[in-house]
Amino acid sequence: MPKREEEPFVVSDKRKFTAEGELRPDVQSSDAEDMTEPQAEPAPTAADLPASSPSTLPESTRQPGQAGDEKMPPPPTAAEQKAQHDEYHSAGRKLDSMLDSAGAQRPADMEMTFERLSASLYMQAMMQLGMLREEDVAPQPDLISARQTIDTIALLQEKTKGNLSERETHMLQNCLFELRMAFLEIANILTRPTDPNVKPGAPGAPIGGINK
Repeated sequence: MPKREEEPFVVSDKRKFTAEGELRPDVQSSDAEDMTEPQAEPAPTAADLPASSPSTLPESTRQPGQAGDEKMPPPPTAAEQKAQHDEYHSAGRKLDSMLDSAGAQRPADMEMTFERLSASLYMQAMMQLGMLREEDVAPQPDLISARQTIDTIALLQEKTKGNLSERETHMLQNCLFELRMAFLEIANILTRPTDPNVKPGAPGAPIGGINK
């Protein structure tokens, strides 16, 4: 059998860089291009993003005044309101019975009336104005909260116009008149320019402060 002639074994250097780090001259330009780093794609801009209407945004990301804010949930049905009303008063009667059995003292008449509501808001505003406080305690009027309570009474007066008795109407008018007068008096004291020579607590010095 004739001896097969062996093909010479050739070792080729596939390295693309020399020991010094330079590109070998026999490397094709296409190979050199393959070694370059790929260019990063530009980040999408706001114009590339799809437009979203306010109604498709999550509730937590909507800004006040955007479309969808005026949407109100449907009110409960008449049957649901009646059932809740009955259960509420039933729970109240059970609570009263428990208090009576335990000998707890409570007002004989706890029914909320419009006059009691007006009186409650009036007292709240008076405390915020610093007009009602413990003895020997310096007044610390909170005019921001007091103004909000006074405006609440004014809103109540506007929204109930034509539905109040003469007594209830007069009570609201008196509450608003007295509270607004007290508010003006204290606001004028607190906003009056102070004399740098007058020490705090001295006669004529402004009292209290505005708590925000």
